[in-house]
Amino acid sequence: MKYLKTIGLTLFVIGFALFNVSFFWSGYQLTPEIVKSQISDEKKASALLLETKEIVAPEPSSNFKFVAVLSAAFERVNEKQLATFSLSDTELDKLASYNKEKFTIASVDSVFRGNDEQSAFKRKAFKDNGSWLDGQATSREQIQTVADNIKKYSVISQFGFDRYAVKDLKYSITKAAAISPVKSNPTLYLFLTFGLCIIGSLLYILPKLQLPPGIKNNGTFFNVMKNVQWLGILTGSWLIAFYVFLYFYPEYMTNWVLMVDPVSRLLSGSEAGRFFLYGFIYTLCILVMGVRMLINYRHSKYQILRTCSVMFFQTAFAFLIPEILIRLNQPYFDFKNIWPLDYSFFFNNRLDTLLANGGLGVFMLVWGIALIIIAVPVLVYFFGKRWYCSWVCGCGGLAETLGDPYRQLSNKKLSAWKIERWMIHGVLVFAVVMTGGVLYTYFTNSSWVLFFDSYKLREVYGAFIGAGFAGVVGTGFYPLMGNRTWCRFGCPLAAYLGIIQRFKSRFRITTNGGQCISCGNCSTYCEMGIDVRWYAQRGQNIVRSSCVGCGVCSSVCPRGVLNLEVKEEDGRFGKAILIGNNGIKLSN
Repeated sequence: MKYLKTIGLTLFVIGFALFNVSFFWSGYQLTPEIVKSQISDEKKASALLLETKEIVAPEPSSNFKFVAVLSAAFERVNEKQLATFSLSDTELDKLASYNKEKFTIASVDSVFRGNDEQSAFKRKAFKDNGSWLDGQATSREQIQTVADNIKKYSVISQFGFDRYAVKDLKYSITKAAAISPVKSNPTLYLFLTFGLCIIGSLLYILPKLQLPPGIKNNGTFFNVMKNVQWLGILTGSWLIAFYVFLYFYPEYMTNWVLMVDPVSRLLSGSEAGRFFLYGFIYTLCILVMGVRMLINYRHSKYQILRTCSVMFFQTAFAFLIPEILIRLNQPYFDFKNIWPLDYSFFFNNRLDTLLANGGLGVFMLVWGIALIIIAVPVLVYFFGKRWYCSWVCGCGGLAETLGDPYRQLSNKKLSAWKIERWMIHGVLVFAVVMTGGVLYTYFTNSSWVLFFDSYKLREVYGAFIGAGFAGVVGTGFYPLMGNRTWCRFGCPLAAYLGIIQRFKSRFRITTNGGQCISCGNCSTYCEMGIDVRWYAQRGQNIVRSSCVGCGVCSSVCPRGVLNLEVKEEDGRFGKAILIGNNGIKLSN
């Protein structure tokens, strides 16, 4: 079996190395046809082509050069359009001189009276943005404010490319312009990378079946992967880099997206996007590392059921069903995702899409709201937050499978717990305020709520919480701070569930202090940073809002001190579910 592990490790390293090399293994060549296929506005497409002559050439460019030239071209197009269509100081002075006492909107026609495109745009834009000045005593500064708004919003949106469009177009144009072996034969490279990694991982994992059931420490704190040493740091750095490229620079990872095109076309009938790539990798990690979890914890029926549950919900509800819905011309929808973890649920584009899709769309909307206000409190009352965090959630599923080797790295200090309480509840408040602003804008069409812009607020939340915290830190820091960094310090849904669990739940972990030998296994393997031994030594029940009920503390306890129970504090409710080393049983 030793040779089997060696073969498995070798196959994994080969597949992973090919995957990383393929990141750079491509040339990029722009053509007029590609630009026109990606930009429907002919004038904008022509303007961009004039600025990209350097990469419209017989010889393909490297990825970094191609993206750099493309980015500079977008900037030059915007600069030229701003110079052409923005209001000049001379024109603003004329407007001010015509309206010394009170502003009349008719004066705009006198200043911009030409028949050319620029004059027509300026007339219309000033009337649209400055109609509020009509009939008022107006200063030069107020006129300048209108001109600045036209420059900032109207000119770029109508004649140039705003930053959202630039981000999407850089990715789509780069992907379309790719020339590589991966694009020519994606199925082959899908097998040579993902296929070899899967086979290699399973061959490395399966020999664990020869070991006796139960958790063995086996030098965990001397392992270079599991104890913040060079291999763990290298792994964390790779994960952080992957998330940074995925969220902020997807145009550089087009070869990886092209690689999974065959899978996307099979499921949804459309080409793959960056988030399909992410979902595909995410699901594979949970499935493959789920096998490891099943083998490691095969002595506990509870852990087997829990691991099978997260594997099922990720594969079916988070990956397959949403893709099949797209194939059926229905909106993409993850039926297990809940606000505020799904922070974009109430965004105007999501609501409009659901409402525009008839009965099914309305059902999806009602389903999502029902989960928030009915399912969460009811299920947490009966089962604790574990029903979601440890049995259903995709973030929890990845943490429990891919992140399981790092659970011992969670900080157990009191200072960490204090930081955790402030951070996670702060994110929840941020999510509530942001969502309130978004809904206000949706119903009133006004982006300003009191003193903040709801569009800016949701952009900040998406970048720093949705992408930065949940992705870059939440997963990239597995080998550095443990597998539940996001769940513990940032997840707003975990905070919502935890508040209910702390005060209105029948779930708790009970202890038998007389049996505790203070081995410390329970605290070591608590991924949420709870010092379980402290409670066990005193015979105190563990009722903590942060506990996700994973049950690993009970599974690694050699004396059966800890049990996961569902009953009232005084035990008045008949039978309770007890989870210990021997699996699941009922107790009076």
